[in-house]
Amino acid sequence: MMNLKEYLNYLKLLIKHIISFALLILLMQNFIFAQQTQPDDSDEPRNDSLFVMTKSPMGAVLRSAILPGWGQIYNESYLKAPIIWGIFGGLAAGWINNNNKYKENRDLFIQTGIEQFRTLRGFYRDQRDLISIYVGLTYLLNLIDAYVDAQLFDFSVEENQITNQTQLSIRIRLN
Repeated sequence: MMNLKEYLNYLKLLIKHIISFALLILLMQNFIFAQQTQPDDSDEPRNDSLFVMTKSPMGAVLRSAILPGWGQIYNESYLKAPIIWGIFGGLAAGWINNNNKYKENRDLFIQTGIEQFRTLRGFYRDQRDLISIYVGLTYLLNLIDAYVDAQLFDFSVEENQITNQTQLSIRIRLN
C-alpha cells in the first residue's frame, strides 16, 4: 500500500504528464493545419473557395473548460451535456460519501484505537482519491469531446438521390 508521500508524488507526476500531453496536442495543431499553397504554374485548376468552419474547436474547448457541458451545447450536441452533468454529479456524490465515511472512521480510530477503523479509514481515503482521479479524467474527456465534436460539425454523410449510394462530404480547413 502506498504511503501519502508516494501517492502525492504519483499525483504530481500524473498531472505533469496530462499537462504535457495537452500542450503537445496544442502545439501539434499548428503543424497539422499549416497553410498549404498550390504552385501558380500548375496545370491543375485552382480552388479559390475558402472553407470556413461553422464551429470553433478552441471555442468549444474553452466553453467546456469553464463549464463542463457548455462546449457540447455550443456544438449542438444537446443530449451530451446532461450526461456529462450526471457523471460529474454521481462522482461528486461518491466523493462526498467516501469523504464522510473516511472522517467518521478516522474519528472512531482516534477515539478507540481499534485497527478495523484504521483499515476502513484507509479504504475510504483511497476510494475518495480514486474518484478524484475519475473527476479529472472525466473533465479531460469532456474537453476532448467538445474539440472533436466541433471539428466534425461540418462532416456529413448523405445519400445521393440519383444513385442511392452513401456519399461522404469531408471538408479540410486550410488557414
